[in-house]
Amino acid sequence: METGEFRQEVDLAIAAGDPRGAARMLAWAWERDPGSALAGFVVSRYGRIAGHLGLLKQRWAILRSFTVEPVVPVLKAGAYAAGVALETHLGEFNAYAQEILDPASALYRFQPDVAVLAVLTRDVAPGLWRGESAADDVLGRFGEWIGSFRKYSKAALIVHSLEVPAVPCAGILDAQREDNRAEAIQRINRGLRALAGEHRGVYTLDYDALVARHGRQSWGDARKWLTVRLPVASANLPHLAAEWLRFLHPLAGKVAKCVAVDLDHTLWGGVIGEDGLNGICLGAEYPGAAFQELQRALLDLKRRGILLAVCSKNNPADAMEALSGHPGMVLQPGDFAAMRINWSDKAGNLREIAAELNVGLDTIAFLDDSPVERQQVREQAPEAIVIHLPEDPMGYAQAVRDCPWFERLTLSEEDHQRGEYYAAQRERVELGRSVTSREDFYRALEQTAEIAPVTAQTLARVSQLTQKTNQFNLTTRRYTEQQIAEMAACPSCRVWSLRVKDKYADNGLVGVAIVKLDGDACEIDSFLLSCRVIGRTVETALLAHLAADARQQGAKVLQGWFFATRKNAPAQEFYRDHGFEMAEQRESGILWRLDLGEKEIRSPEWIKQTIAADERR
Repeated sequence: METGEFRQEVDLAIAAGDPRGAARMLAWAWERDPGSALAGFVVSRYGRIAGHLGLLKQRWAILRSFTVEPVVPVLKAGAYAAGVALETHLGEFNAYAQEILDPASALYRFQPDVAVLAVLTRDVAPGLWRGESAADDVLGRFGEWIGSFRKYSKAALIVHSLEVPAVPCAGILDAQREDNRAEAIQRINRGLRALAGEHRGVYTLDYDALVARHGRQSWGDARKWLTVRLPVASANLPHLAAEWLRFLHPLAGKVAKCVAVDLDHTLWGGVIGEDGLNGICLGAEYPGAAFQELQRALLDLKRRGILLAVCSKNNPADAMEALSGHPGMVLQPGDFAAMRINWSDKAGNLREIAAELNVGLDTIAFLDDSPVERQQVREQAPEAIVIHLPEDPMGYAQAVRDCPWFERLTLSEEDHQRGEYYAAQRERVELGRSVTSREDFYRALEQTAEIAPVTAQTLARVSQLTQKTNQFNLTTRRYTEQQIAEMAACPSCRVWSLRVKDKYADNGLVGVAIVKLDGDACEIDSFLLSCRVIGRTVETALLAHLAADARQQGAKVLQGWFFATRKNAPAQEFYRDHGFEMAEQRESGILWRLDLGEKEIRSPEWIKQTIAADERR
């Protein structure tokens, strides 16, 4: 579709009252050409329909020592395409230090969810940039800024590293010196990473590596720097926006939990059913090396806790012969948590994979070489994340590595062990088929629910669950690590984690409950459960503990809101099913209330429950 025709089609869809159709076209166009030329149109049209799309809202503050205005539309367009409506605050030019240190500044009045500290080496360390000094007292200033920001704000903070100049000031002599300019800057960057590690919710963006990837000599435009203080050439503006988007996705919970991959022409070259085991392209040399590199990229995703699945139109016997028997395979059948190898439509297979893995279809990324198959999935399963692949297989691996849906800011113990969890789940499914009743199934599982106050060791996982749990989440409130830590330290709040074990595996930390005591009422601020354990009655065990603890603290009622979303239908009747009564109904949600003097919630007798004491009380 030509650019003018595409824009006309979008406007026609908006005029016809089809905002979701317009949004799909905008997202598709942005996927193919995520650049400055399209950004203004995408932002303006999303601005007209955003109110009809249920987009997540985020507020970003950008503190800078250089001109960033041309990057912002590209960032906003990418955010819109990911389902996020972004509101931005641009700090005054080169006033980042004042804004961070002043608790009454516009930065803190804006109350951002995320702040970016983007300063250049030449601005923060001009002597070092010019090669006149190797002093690195810069770290002291960064430490003061980061400490001040964390004192006054709960927002996440992204700090740019310092970039190395393209040309060494002493020529080849620089490489002969132990303490040259590049080494001094890298020492500062190592210190920045250490500083970030000392504070919760502070992350480093490797700006120096970003510049290097796209070429130090071609990254900037000297004329634009001197005239408008823009250090990035026009062609590279989308690259800076894309790097910010790599942080936006995990911070906004816009992440893929599974990637479902096609086989023929995607995981290997050729068609296994026609070319045979020895005829497909898969090996260390060209062209098979391109497919091996894609498999290595997918294996890296698995190490991040992202599930792998197969979604292929193929003869199962042929496909399995290649998966398990070809010497060039990097991935093995055991690396895949689910497989759909048949001749059914792929949209239907993706839905079956989502159901089997108990994840939302909107958390499954689809990887297929065929533009036709990708378009059919976009139309028939619009919730799914469709990854755009270039025509040349040599670019497949890079497309996966560049995809922001696969980014993670932290990795928990559960992330590392996710593949084992799903192997155990297959055994549970077999158990369910062998028993005659649900109660017998629950008893046979031999479940243990370990309920404990959040600790320094579990804080990251608790925050992660609030950020990405959608299906069984009563309020879908998202909290950063620092916000969780502050609530845990508040005398009137309690933050509980739930770990579930059974005869097959330790499922890890899979549940979170946050309650706030206010006089006679104990309110459930958040109650959520990982999809891995939904429907196994552990949610009742956690709720029973909340009721007992609230009663012990002197509360007379236990209450909580349910805010309906497009994804949390599994939790809709949770309060009603446990004896709560409707106390208040608003357009935004329903408040449910339980009289603790009249009703008691009992933990299921087939669950062994252990409670860790809250050492603060």
